[in-house]
Amino acid sequence: MIWFRSILYWFGLVLVTPPFTLLAILILPLPAMTRNQIIRWWSVILLKWLHLTCGLKYRVEGRENIPAGPAMIMCKHQSAWETMALQLIFPPQVWVMKRELLKLPFFGWALATTSPIAIDRGQRAQAQRQLMEQGKDRLAKGLWIVIFPEGTRIKPGERGQYKQGGARLAIDLNVPIVPVAMNSGEFWPKNSFLKWPGEITVRIGSPIPVEDKKSLVLIQEVEGWIEGQMAEITGRGPCFHVK
Repeated sequence: MIWFRSILYWFGLVLVTPPFTLLAILILPLPAMTRNQIIRWWSVILLKWLHLTCGLKYRVEGRENIPAGPAMIMCKHQSAWETMALQLIFPPQVWVMKRELLKLPFFGWALATTSPIAIDRGQRAQAQRQLMEQGKDRLAKGLWIVIFPEGTRIKPGERGQYKQGGARLAIDLNVPIVPVAMNSGEFWPKNSFLKWPGEITVRIGSPIPVEDKKSLVLIQEVEGWIEGQMAEITGRGPCFHVK
């Protein structure tokens, strides 16, 4: 049954993505904020389809912690699921990502039209300059910034190295950091075709101010909050023991 449900989900993904890619290209002349609000409907449709076909839903704890003004989201990254869900939970946003993702057929092409902050990880000095220049531009347009501080998807129950680049950017841009913990990988594992039914928990923390803080201290504060929450919500899904 899980195989059949997952096939149905992927059928919907393949059906919906090409038209949205074309739409994203056609609306390129529109302002970044407008494009973002239109393209997010791709995520709306697919998350509803995911619930219908695979029985996978989610709950959000801490919505009251979402500030009114632009901020930086630092989120646990376990699955492809959060790349869709964050667009529904938070205001319009852009992601900090490796440039190679923009080359992916359809998904990457559409992603390129959402004004992401795409960096070349092989050139550290240039990447930091790109972060600053593009970060200022996106915030000026009213867009939030999303960073996965561990840099890649992490398996449930595991912990990656929290990198200081996002903390330095938040300090330079003088925006608070909103930490987010979630257990999405326990229902939609990394690189898995199968999606299991259940309820993903998304937990949002209070904004962390950046004033008068060093990047190391700041990222340690972010890490402490996220990992502390992960200890509470880990182990609720059927794929927790999948290695």
